[in-house]
Amino acid sequence: MRDSSNGFTESNRQAEARRVALTDSKPRIVVYELPGEWTLLVGATDVDNDYLSTTLVERDDWWFHADGAPGSHVILRSKPGERPGRETLRQAAAVAAYHSKARTAGTVRVYCTRGRYVRKPHGAETGTVEVSKGTVMKVRPDKNFAIRLSPKAKLEAPQRVNHN
Repeated sequence: MRDSSNGFTESNRQAEARRVALTDSKPRIVVYELPGEWTLLVGATDVDNDYLSTTLVERDDWWFHADGAPGSHVILRSKPGERPGRETLRQAAAVAAYHSKARTAGTVRVYCTRGRYVRKPHGAETGTVEVSKGTVMKVRPDKNFAIRLSPKAKLEAPQRVNHN
């Protein structure tokens, strides 16, 4: 059915409204600090996940997602010259499990990889990525050891300065 006012059909208007909502909405990134002053970024929606995994993630960051369950993309920021220990990686995976639909499970499988192995396939839906290499960790969903930073920190944390 054609609308004489501007040539758009109703479905085209709906598609345009959805596109504008997806591109104009600001991501709501949740920022945590893990012991050892490691920063963790967590997406709250598909749009946030897309932004985290396509724009904010850097090659040496660590990326986490519950394996086989819908959930947040989680990024553990890398530190120059420092590698996170096994416990830090486990804690980041536990936060990813907590921010997934598998939260109520006793143990959750969480996929873990470096940012360089995460990419969005051409034409994929919002929040969908492909991972070319990584490992699966089994963890209990938990976020009690992570400190959620203030709303002001949320806005500032994703801004990274490249000193290279």
